[in-house]
Amino acid sequence: MEPGTAKVLAPKDGKAGFLGSMGVRFMVDALESGGGFSLVEHPMSARALAAPLHRHSREDEYSYVVEGRVGALLADEVVVGGPGDLIFKPRGQWHTFWNAGDAPARILEIVSPAGFERYFAEMIALPIGPAGPDRDAIAAIAARHGLELDFASIPRLVAEHGLRFGPPAP
Repeated sequence: MEPGTAKVLAPKDGKAGFLGSMGVRFMVDALESGGGFSLVEHPMSARALAAPLHRHSREDEYSYVVEGRVGALLADEVVVGGPGDLIFKPRGQWHTFWNAGDAPARILEIVSPAGFERYFAEMIALPIGPAGPDRDAIAAIAARHGLELDFASIPRLVAEHGLRFGPPAP
């Protein structure tokens, strides 16, 4: 779609995929916004940690909570947002987020400037083996997108906040 072209995106429209602990639905990309921002939806199952601690060198993220309760670690501060709340995650700051409740949660994630949606597209295309996705492949994708990941933070975050990381149990 060309920049400036009006569109309506129905609730089930847009390419979607799964990122291990949360889903992603692509809503507005760099081309459509003229590079200003991208918009993705992240549905998360109960108590799911979305990602290890990480920081972006290029983008700011704005998480608008549509459904459920979403926790976030922003530098050293833990916050929890509910429907209608906006959680701001500025570039250069270590952060992560999770579903802080026992029911599904959903956020609309505005990323500015646009382009980081390509990271999500590359991630959903990764093959997942019996041990999960290859962390070296994830790190290479992250590096291309100016993202630092702290995989060692996962066990601590899971323990401290009563979470799980990875796909929900069948």
